[in-house]
Amino acid sequence: MEFKRFTKKNILINSLLVIFYISWNIIVRGMKTEHWFLIGLWLSSYYIHEKSRKFILGFSIWIIYWIIYDSMRIIPNYEVSAVHIKQPYELEKSLFGILSEDMRLTPNEYFLIHNNSVLDFLTGFFYINWVPVPLAFAVYLFIKNKELFIKFSLVFLFVNIAGFIIYYIYPAAPPWYVQIYGFDLHIGVPGNRAGLERFDNLTGIPIFEGIYNKNANVLAAIPSLHATYPLIVLYFGIKKGLKKINWLFIIFMFGIWFSAVYSSHHYIIDIIIGVILAVTVIFLFEKLSKKPFLKKKIKFLTKSIT
Repeated sequence: MEFKRFTKKNILINSLLVIFYISWNIIVRGMKTEHWFLIGLWLSSYYIHEKSRKFILGFSIWIIYWIIYDSMRIIPNYEVSAVHIKQPYELEKSLFGILSEDMRLTPNEYFLIHNNSVLDFLTGFFYINWVPVPLAFAVYLFIKNKELFIKFSLVFLFVNIAGFIIYYIYPAAPPWYVQIYGFDLHIGVPGNRAGLERFDNLTGIPIFEGIYNKNANVLAAIPSLHATYPLIVLYFGIKKGLKKINWLFIIFMFGIWFSAVYSSHHYIIDIIIGVILAVTVIFLFEKLSKKPFLKKKIKFLTKSIT
């Protein structure tokens, strides 16, 4: 059995990381159950076994993403820039409006009137797998191809960071906000399940109620990160040569895109901007990853979890 993982150095580093994380969360909003869970997961995975240590080190990229997202509560985007409510709505209606009974509706408004239990269930099923599918794919890559796992994880992180920056530059209300509050700005409104409430009612389990009650970014519809995740998965699925599985990723991608609009969580323009963001980050990453500096960093990270 190897005990080198219990060196004074890594015990000190881990202790300082935990102290910093606890202190940071106390400043942001106080420690919650999920924060203690993350600390327990990190320490147990790091010290139990060499394999679990490499696993948690690899997924530290994903942990960084979650910490950044969770910490956005400290400075809401509406305190940084003006919130756009009417502008996205009117643009959506002008580009993708649907005529219904002599009225021009956004696709969200159309589906608010025209929905059914089959689509309610399917869209809820797609939406609930928004994060689990990329995570499962990341685990698969970690096992099969660690270098590709590092690249996938870094692209995932960079897309999210870019998306978060846009949230602060251009805060935008989602469709359900307009349906409930109109074009007036109401600060501090809670997250809302919107059309996904129908899935909760069908299953009898308040899954989305629990998820959206913890939403740290209510006024952050542009870009749609829901649109970026399945596209990133598909891209790296193609790079891995998964062939038939990639068809499932394609279905998953279009399912997520449709679900976002059907459930009134995003406009079509949000989806388009999300796709442009993902394609841009992937393109830049592929170019920069061939540069000596980043190429060495990727090799170093890959070696550290191999």
